[in-house]
Amino acid sequence: MINPITFSWLPATQDNWSDLVSVFGERGGRGGCWCMRWRMPREQFEKQKGERNRRTLESGIALGKIKGVVGYVNGAPAAWCSLGPRSEFTELGESDLLAPVDDKPVWSISCLFVARSFRRQGINDLLLAAVVEYAGQQGAKIVEGYPLSPGSPKVPVAAAWTGFETVFIRGDFVEVARRVPMRPIYRREI
Repeated sequence: MINPITFSWLPATQDNWSDLVSVFGERGGRGGCWCMRWRMPREQFEKQKGERNRRTLESGIALGKIKGVVGYVNGAPAAWCSLGPRSEFTELGESDLLAPVDDKPVWSISCLFVARSFRRQGINDLLLAAVVEYAGQQGAKIVEGYPLSPGSPKVPVAAAWTGFETVFIRGDFVEVARRVPMRPIYRREI
């Protein structure tokens, strides 16, 4: 018999920073990313990998400049999702593949990260629902994601940090653009 999952979430704050560190692990998620990949130019991001990205994320959360939610499974820190107005993700503006679809003000979901011990349990579906709720509380009217549409069922975790297309479909998002087969743009109006 599978134990039931109780999922809850909180906005990321200085008070639950240690929970986010627990989710990411000491390396900071995907090789020292600390969820900063789209928030700065690639060259700066590469120079800051690791501890400098960690400090940037921590100070951004403490100052309320970086938004996200920490997900909990049965009370234990299990997941993270970063979001904010698209303009906060400077690298999105540099991407031809993920360029704006129109001029509507959208909030972008840049990362869905589930700690290793909680993967393959449907947590991303719960996390996506939480982040949509939180975005609405913050005044967002449209939430946009950039999931991976894999060509095969085996995708390395490092490539899946934006989530999978199936999760967005189950979360009532609608495809609004697909400039390459594996990277669609999905939206949900709140």
